[in-house]
Amino acid sequence: MKSLTEHLTFTLPARMAFRNITPEVETLVERSGIREGLCLVNAMHITASVFINDDEPGLHDDYRQWLEGLAPFDASPARYAHNRTGEDNADAHMKRQVMGREVVVAITEGRLDFGPWEQIFYGEFDGRRPKRVLVKVIGE
Repeated sequence: MKSLTEHLTFTLPARMAFRNITPEVETLVERSGIREGLCLVNAMHITASVFINDDEPGLHDDYRQWLEGLAPFDASPARYAHNRTGEDNADAHMKRQVMGREVVVAITEGRLDFGPWEQIFYGEFDGRRPKRVLVKVIGE
């Protein structure tokens, strides 16, 4: 079995944002030379996410509004116990929990084997600093 491990680093300027990282992941799958296998894409920070969905701006706006309704940003320690530790990002931890930590995509004939409209996204919930995403490709 062969494998490739790489880290991508993203610094998104907004507190909450989504970025399509499919092209970067496809490049790594191609570089791996693996024809049949699996690709793990994993956010390596507790206030960031990796998920699969449609690359449609209205949907991304809907996600932002929905997530803000579930866990609104509030830096004060009154709303979130986590913020009593000196942090201001309790909401970002909760948003990450909802959106997920990682995705696994099958590799078939050397390509990511997506369903219609599927793309891989990096979700940022406490932005403005560098964060890593692990990409691990395994197979033959």
